[in-house]
Amino acid sequence: MNSFEYATPDSLKEATAMLGQKWGETEVLAGGTDLITCIKQHVAAPKRVVSLKKIKDLRGIRESRGELQIGAMTRLRELAEDRDVQRNFPSLVMAAKGIGSPQILALGTVGGDLCQRPRCWYFRNGFGVFGKEGNSSLVREGDNRFHAIFETDGDALFVNPSSLAPALIALGARFSAEGPNGKRREISASDFFQAPKSEMERETALNPNEILTRISIPMRNLKNATYEIRHRHGLDWPYVTASVAYAERNGRPAEGQVVLGHVAATPWRSRAASNALSQAESIEKAATWCADVVTEGAKPLSKNAYKLQMVKAAVRRAVLATKA
Repeated sequence: MNSFEYATPDSLKEATAMLGQKWGETEVLAGGTDLITCIKQHVAAPKRVVSLKKIKDLRGIRESRGELQIGAMTRLRELAEDRDVQRNFPSLVMAAKGIGSPQILALGTVGGDLCQRPRCWYFRNGFGVFGKEGNSSLVREGDNRFHAIFETDGDALFVNPSSLAPALIALGARFSAEGPNGKRREISASDFFQAPKSEMERETALNPNEILTRISIPMRNLKNATYEIRHRHGLDWPYVTASVAYAERNGRPAEGQVVLGHVAATPWRSRAASNALSQAESIEKAATWCADVVTEGAKPLSKNAYKLQMVKAAVRRAVLATKA
C-alpha cells in the first residue's frame, strides 16, 4: 500500500475543499469496505483520503415533505432495520439483507454501496475499467461469465455492483451532491450511473470534487420488491437482480418500473418489462408478461448467456413478491 495523507474533516465544507479536480488524486472514505481493498490491490493510489466519519449531517433516516431522506453515511444495517423503510420500501430491505455479510452490513454505507467501483476481475487485477491489454479486450476474448449482457457493443463490459441502485431507480429516488463552496445539485437515480468513456472517468455522475450527501425517495405508496439470484450466500455478488415498483389502481398495476442489476455497466431499466407490468390485468399475468419480454435487446457475451434465463426468473419472482 502506498503512503497517503489521511484527513478527517468536521464538515462538508471542509471535506469538499480537500478534494481534487481529477479522479484518483483524492478519494472519499465512507465505510471503507471497497476503497481500502482498492488501495491494497493498487487499483487506487490516492495522495489524500478524506474520511466522512465525523460529518454527522450525512447520517440518519427521516421523513420530510412526503419523502424519506437517507443520509449517504447511513449504515446498511440501519437502513434494513428502519421501520419506515421496512413499511414503505421492502425492495430496499431485500436488497440490503441480500448482501448477507454481517461485516458489510455493519460497516458499509448507503453512499458507499452506490459509489463502489466495478467488481470486474480484470479491473481489480490492474487492466483498467475496460479490462484491456493494449487494444485487446480481455473481457470480450476471455472469461466473461459475470459480465454484461446488455449494451455490450461498447468497451464498458463490467456490471454495476450496487445492491441498492436498481430499487432506488424503480422507486424514483433523487440523489443530492455537494461540491466546493456549498454548491449543491440534485441528480435523479436513473441519471446518476453512467458508463465511462475513458479511464479518466468514473461510473457515476459525480464530479471529482463532489460528495454524495443524501438519497430522497418519494413516499407514493408503491408496491415494490427486489429478487436476487446468487450462487451462494455471503460476500459474493449476485448473478442478476430484479427490482420492481408500481402503483396499484383498482386492483391492477400501473406506472410500472422494472430495473435489473448486474447485467450492464449501469442499472438496466427494461422498458418492455415496465410497459408489460403497467398493462397487465393482474399480478400473475404481469409476472409472466414481464418475464417474456425482459431480455429484449440483450446481447450476451461468449460465456454468460445463462444470465438470460436468470433474468426472466428474477423479474417474475420480484413481481410476485409484491403480493407478499
